[in-house]
Amino acid sequence: MPKPTYQFRPVTAKNLAQEVMKRSGQNLTACYQCRRCAAGCPVAEETGYMTPDRLIRMIVTGDRRGVFNNKLVWQCVSCLTCGERCPNDIKTAKINDVLKQMAREAREKPQTPKVAYFHDAFTTSAIRWGRVNEPEFMSFYELKNFINDASEKNLKAFLKEIRQQVEFGAAMAKLRRLHFGFETSQGRREIRRLVKKHRQAKKRKVEVNEKC
Repeated sequence: MPKPTYQFRPVTAKNLAQEVMKRSGQNLTACYQCRRCAAGCPVAEETGYMTPDRLIRMIVTGDRRGVFNNKLVWQCVSCLTCGERCPNDIKTAKINDVLKQMAREAREKPQTPKVAYFHDAFTTSAIRWGRVNEPEFMSFYELKNFINDASEKNLKAFLKEIRQQVEFGAAMAKLRRLHFGFETSQGRREIRRLVKKHRQAKKRKVEVNEKC
């Protein structure tokens, strides 16, 4: 399959690459497109062959729209095969985590909404209680799915989701892997304080960028 041609956008490329590298801790300039990561990516077929090397190429060329509008960011399973195969130790899974956050901050519509809803429900529960409580977490996740399906008037998809989750939950309960207890942890206020501090810092950064 031939590789696509990307248009280089100097200003956007510099800003986007610097932000992603700073937040992910990955040196994208070390990628020389050997495609060893692509050969081992288990979700390539599911993402339309959007592989780690192509994602990195879009970032360094400044294709901001393409970076946020591809399935790899949302369907990456964090198996870390890319990082293990990369001769320069670039872990695209960490890049994808950062791009998820950036996409949500920019209010970009995710290519795979269910993954975004799962991510939001998981982090909200963890921040609130210091633990992820499965009943609350899954309730919020399914509520978001229901609202999305209702807005698109897709009742069939909602009923299918409920049926699948009931069957999955029954199988998990049979194996005693479904936990109905409610747990909390110490230091929840500290966790919320750190998250609030981080969000305020991001807000100030956005305001500064808008003034420049």
